[in-house]
Amino acid sequence: MTKFADLHLDPKVLKAVSEAGYETPTPIQAGAIPPALEGKDVLGIAQTGTGKTASFTLPMITMLGRGRARARMPRSLVLCPTRELAAQVAENFDVYAKHTKLTKALLIGGVSFKDQDMLIDKGVDVLIATPGRLLDHFERGKLLLTGVQIMVVDEADRMLDMGFIPDIERIFNLTPFTRQTLFFSATMAPEIERITNTFLHAPVRIEVARQATTSETITQGVVMFKASRRENEGSEKRAVLRALIDAEGETCTNAIIFCNRKTDVDIVAKSLKKYGYNAEAIHGDLEQSHRTRTLDGFREGTIRFLVASDVAARGLDIPAVTHVFNFDVPSHAEDYVHRIGRTGRAGRTGKALMICTPRDDKYFAAIEKLIDKEVPRLETPAISERPEQEERPRRDRKERSDRKERGERRERAPRRAEVAEVLETVEPVSVAPEAPEPVVADPAPRDDQPRRRERRDDKREERGHDKGERRDRKDNRVMGLGDDTPTFIRLSFDERRGQKS
Repeated sequence: MTKFADLHLDPKVLKAVSEAGYETPTPIQAGAIPPALEGKDVLGIAQTGTGKTASFTLPMITMLGRGRARARMPRSLVLCPTRELAAQVAENFDVYAKHTKLTKALLIGGVSFKDQDMLIDKGVDVLIATPGRLLDHFERGKLLLTGVQIMVVDEADRMLDMGFIPDIERIFNLTPFTRQTLFFSATMAPEIERITNTFLHAPVRIEVARQATTSETITQGVVMFKASRRENEGSEKRAVLRALIDAEGETCTNAIIFCNRKTDVDIVAKSLKKYGYNAEAIHGDLEQSHRTRTLDGFREGTIRFLVASDVAARGLDIPAVTHVFNFDVPSHAEDYVHRIGRTGRAGRTGKALMICTPRDDKYFAAIEKLIDKEVPRLETPAISERPEQEERPRRDRKERSDRKERGERRERAPRRAEVAEVLETVEPVSVAPEAPEPVVADPAPRDDQPRRRERRDDKREERGHDKGERRDRKDNRVMGLGDDTPTFIRLSFDERRGQKS
């Protein structure tokens, strides 16, 4: 059996690997590390959770042991699709390179540009970045990629799903033609194959498992669920999820619950917390500090259930996840492989359960076709809360209306009391039957405009147009129709004149 000591790694790297508790490399590591150390391009295809990160981190540290980085010109580049995966690669680099003097920088969103610029200005051996933030630094003139000797693309198929392929192609063109490329992916879509044919030079292909296969250590199951009514589907589906969790009992020490939409992630997390489950949400709209804090809590065991979108489906190394629940059937069959790959890692056993509604039948059929096996059907668990869920909306509406009515009464009561108090303080006023219309004097001119008003009054006196004279003249004027008097009016006047005469 191959050992890490047989792979010709740097002694300092071997010491760090041994201290981390690893002795035997995984198949992808045993196949990728030797050609990488020889300077060849590598195309690694392996399902998630097989140790692809160490497949490029260990040979990179060994090859970069000699030399020194210059300011703004990193010697190697690692591209990752998400912030969490980039941060995880940076953590692995710290573990394996702790006995060396190599430096690194992490360029991800949600972190100050100024702090990242300071690291780049000092010169780094390894630059770990997401494509968007890397190009931001490049366009600001803070980064040069002409000194890159080794370029790594991790989770390339996820890059494709997130729309990063144009950015990846641009970054490839910014790096030297003589670079060494290490390209890793769980699946090989036609677009990914096109990129490898374009930018990799005679790569050594290592494929340790059939594309898009699930691990044999994961027990799978699906519940074919149909709601009693369409409007109750969400609440009843969440009740099924809780019943599945309860049915697993103590064997479910922690779990990741996947939803397709970010809004559903928040709803499911709030629902679980409402029923007393220790759950937190994580998705792309949350701040980076919050996402990091949530992941740390899940790793440390202070959070039992992590409700996530597909941002957490790829590349995150959380080895002790016992269960994965697919609250929604993924619309892309490949995502199912990556989701359930969060459990059953490093030789451990795991369990993946999914809830499938009638509208998800076509997506579920695509999953079974991709993995080339039938997912066992499970009976819908008994839901003791269903009657409560059905009656609850009516009772809630009645209670809300009663509370609203009571609130309106409380609001009206003080208002009537206030009006009564005001009326008591008002003295009766006698009104003369035919009181003359009061003459309202012109308000006093404002202090800041006396001269303007005086000039205006002087002009009126010079013209002989006093305000009172104009009003009188206007009231005494007779308005006529001129020469355009309608015929029917003129005839009526003529008839009256004839009667008088």
